[in-house]
Amino acid sequence: MSTTTTSPPPVRTATATADRPVLDPATGAVIRTVPDSTLAEVDAAVARARAAFTGGDWPALSRTQRGRLLLRAADVIEARAETLYRLETRNNGRPVTETRAQLSRVPEWFRYNAGLLAARRDAVLPSDGPYLTYQRRAPLGVCGIITPFNHPLLILARSLSAALATGNTVVVKPSETTPLSTLALVDLLAEAGIPDGVVTVVTGGREVGERLTGHPDVAKITLTGGTEAGRAAAVATARRFARVTAELGGKTPIVVFDDVAPEVAAEGAAFAAFVAAGQSCVAGSRFLVQRGSYERFVAALARRADAIRIGDPSDPRTQLGPMISAAQRDRVLDLVAAGRAEGGRVVAGGRAPDLPAPLDGGFFLRPTVLADATVDMRVAQEEIFGPVAVVVPFDDEADALAKANDNRFGLGAGVWTRDLARAHRVADRIEAGMVWVNDHHRLEPSLPWGGIKESGTGRDAGTESFDDFTWIKTVVVRTAADDVDWYGADPSADDAPVRLN
Repeated sequence: MSTTTTSPPPVRTATATADRPVLDPATGAVIRTVPDSTLAEVDAAVARARAAFTGGDWPALSRTQRGRLLLRAADVIEARAETLYRLETRNNGRPVTETRAQLSRVPEWFRYNAGLLAARRDAVLPSDGPYLTYQRRAPLGVCGIITPFNHPLLILARSLSAALATGNTVVVKPSETTPLSTLALVDLLAEAGIPDGVVTVVTGGREVGERLTGHPDVAKITLTGGTEAGRAAAVATARRFARVTAELGGKTPIVVFDDVAPEVAAEGAAFAAFVAAGQSCVAGSRFLVQRGSYERFVAALARRADAIRIGDPSDPRTQLGPMISAAQRDRVLDLVAAGRAEGGRVVAGGRAPDLPAPLDGGFFLRPTVLADATVDMRVAQEEIFGPVAVVVPFDDEADALAKANDNRFGLGAGVWTRDLARAHRVADRIEAGMVWVNDHHRLEPSLPWGGIKESGTGRDAGTESFDDFTWIKTVVVRTAADDVDWYGADPSADDAPVRLN
């Protein structure tokens, strides 16, 4: 195992009196400690952000000025990319080749939202009579962003870049297990010239997130996490009519038709299921495979799973890293055992790998394929959040759609077929916020990201996210040269003033 370590930059966070250890999931060793913020320190962070919004320069900057700072931030992040790759890989265990591919795109979100800032136009609205009616957009104020452990920087950049572009100030609460790259990013933003107080980080567990979500001075919460956390955030923000965008759990169905070679589909399935060790809300976790190619697909996916290289995440040859914690690995193994007990067949994985020290202290799990499942099994209904592919046979298109939609989640979905008409037809009828055809995990700054049902509300990325960090003011200007004497005019006269209310 490589012994190279990366020291994170100094921490810019609300001062805290306690420390929380941050673990390396590949070895179980402590990387360092970070402050465990108290509730009073969360309040102080919000107050600091509020002061930067009401009395600072950030909201008052011109579009051009804010856009330049966002573009400069993108350049600084890009210049420090290798440090960020290594730091995030060590903190969340994702193989460095995957992390490099993902984080190399973080600057795109800052550049995209800087572009929207320059190009977005306020609407002029049709109005009867001598009136010019138009809309203006204004920033919301202090926004809270709560991010998960699996994609700390990418998910943060998605929301943070839009919040900053529109003139808001932000308090960020990263996952308590993976705060290091977030803390490093905030220092890079300061280096790029983002003013003090515009972005503040508070670190800690659930209580910190709950305090931020329920704070009366926080105008919007953007949350990526579990369904129950999203439900709690929705209730807390509803009490004060604040906004909430929540990307929550998923149980992504991947429908594989028998006009695609099973071996080709299995290659795509492996990527969908096992990238990031399956710890992604849109990970392919339910593979619905047409019976004509079912057995060949299962065999091909099992071969591919068994061939995946497991090891040190910092090694470019590694294809699968550890899970985030021992508790999460144990939960996944319990679900696999439940699937086996309900009649499923484990054809690959299903156990921890044998690895040399110090990796033997890590939280690894072999990529697992559970075949012969039915849609009513726990493994086909619950989010697993680990490297487990559940395979279910189907008969025809109607059967595939019924099984795909038989779930409380609706975040992502996939379709594998060479029939173009069927691809559009099935994509249209699958209940999911995002659908990929003959691919998976594809994203762009311009593509709205989010789900339906218990997978959340609202959208990250795209113009939808940009606009949702603002509120709309409608301005009505009377342009006629004469004055209006409403009470002095004869209401029966032809030229009497007209009011709609």
